[in-house]
Amino acid sequence: MNNSVTNTARLLGAALRALLVLTLVTGVLYPLVVTGAAQAAFHGKANGSEIKSGDKVVGSSLIGQQGYSLDYFQSRPANGLGTNSVNTQYKLILSGATNLAADNKKLIASVEAAKAKVVKDNSTADYKVLPSQVPADAVTSSGSGLDPDISPAYARLQTHRVAERNHLPVAMVEKLVKSHTDGRTLGFVGEPRVNVLELNIALRELVEGR
Repeated sequence: MNNSVTNTARLLGAALRALLVLTLVTGVLYPLVVTGAAQAAFHGKANGSEIKSGDKVVGSSLIGQQGYSLDYFQSRPANGLGTNSVNTQYKLILSGATNLAADNKKLIASVEAAKAKVVKDNSTADYKVLPSQVPADAVTSSGSGLDPDISPAYARLQTHRVAERNHLPVAMVEKLVKSHTDGRTLGFVGEPRVNVLELNIALRELVEGR
């Protein structure tokens, strides 16, 4: 009986020590090491890929925003799910696509309406946008509905409108778009893209700095 109690106490003690050690290693030391390494090697990404305007955080390079006036570059359409009281710009609480088939009448109607709006909004006195010039990302949302980027083609299509409304030379706005165009990741992954928030911040700084 005494041996049984002693063995049980020894096993419980060993189990308790193992619990304490594993808690310390996996619950304290490991998170600290991983967090420290991430902060040292990938500081920006570890903190949410924040975008700042001056000293103020205005968004993340990973999540798009909407609600820009026509003085600025426009994002992709947002056809998301529900509303988010925190992300009031994009008004999405869940990421997801519409899941509508290519021949769905609702999707076709929304694409045609979006195309007509893009043509109307971006045509100026000196530049007429044709429906055939409107790229796909200008009239469709991304799979997540949170895409922060647009194609260089859509950005270039907007340059005449942005230049006219801000009283800037078109060539200057085109140069701004070019300087904020990122190429394919590692040279071959994905497509060239333009982060709309970063581009609009640069545009505002250009306008205010004239």
